[in-house]
Amino acid sequence: MASKRDYYEVLGVSKGASDAEIKKAYRKMAKKYHPDANPDNKEAEAKFKEVNEAYEILSDPQKKAAYDQYGHAAFEQGGMGAGGFSGMDMGDIFSDIFGGGFSSGFSDIFGGGGSRRRGPQRGSDLQMNLTISFEESMFGCQKEITVPVSEKCTDCNGTGAKAGTTAETCPNCHGTGQERVTTRTPFGMAQTVRTCSQCGGEGKIIKEKCPKCSGNGSITTKKTITVDIPKGIAHGQSIRKKGYGSAGTKGGSNGDLFIQILVSPSKQFQRQGNDLYTEVPVNIVQATLGADIKIPTIDGEETYTIKAGTQPGTKITLRGKGAYNVRNDKARGNLIVTLKVVVPTDLKKEQRELLQKFGDSLNGTASKKKGFFGK
Repeated sequence: MASKRDYYEVLGVSKGASDAEIKKAYRKMAKKYHPDANPDNKEAEAKFKEVNEAYEILSDPQKKAAYDQYGHAAFEQGGMGAGGFSGMDMGDIFSDIFGGGFSSGFSDIFGGGGSRRRGPQRGSDLQMNLTISFEESMFGCQKEITVPVSEKCTDCNGTGAKAGTTAETCPNCHGTGQERVTTRTPFGMAQTVRTCSQCGGEGKIIKEKCPKCSGNGSITTKKTITVDIPKGIAHGQSIRKKGYGSAGTKGGSNGDLFIQILVSPSKQFQRQGNDLYTEVPVNIVQATLGADIKIPTIDGEETYTIKAGTQPGTKITLRGKGAYNVRNDKARGNLIVTLKVVVPTDLKKEQRELLQKFGDSLNGTASKKKGFFGK
């Protein structure tokens, strides 16, 4: 699998590019590779997705900070998850690219208007993966993990402005976050409303950014947290840690962190729902005469008596010996055991002779039915 390109390289900007420069570069690239401008062009479609992914990260202050510190690893297995167009006002962006009409249509489909919401906004949810053993998934455990956490900058109290200063009302849009643009068309002059190009729809401009958070209003730090994993959790299920996602803006609450559990396979058991499956070998003497055998369970070995004449592939069900129900730890699935009769392959001489005598005795006692002409 090809490695991902650097997000700054994808948008054609330097690592120190401002938010406005990143947004301008994105508009240019999105317009160039948009499917409407490149019908049936798979390469352009792939480029368009790559550009959107890059902008989704670099336009979010928290995700951008995590990317600057950890690179792509921050959003891959074991790292923070990038989840779609979180934190992005797509109607606003496409309005800038294609004009106000597109914004209106996009708004009808996905909700919201063309202007950016300037009130408190909740931070985006994040995701990471955590691998545990099969035994830990059966009985539950506690795990400590270290994650990048977005917190409100204490120097500027989340405003993004240098201590002692405040954000000023945008002189271009007068705090509305929108500007009117008049363009000449074949049918005359047309006026459209779009996001303010000077403040990016915020309605305010920070002239002196906070040096600690670079105007983002939040900083990313490493924090060790404890995760309580319930017994019976299955591969692919997630645990939610409230408030450990991206920081909210303008007083909005933090998003949540979703920890997806990956369970290492067991050498002894396979799981289907809350039932467990396993195979137990028995020799031909045990299967023929019957015997007490040991059956492994997640609670330890159990003695089970098999009947004489047990056939290969016989299934035994031990009720209540399967996996715990993750929502009700008093309920458990079953353990289904398949008996595998093992045929010896390396017999000693005396063993072979005894087995031959046994076979001869079976032939000697077998009933001999007369054929049609014998009668």
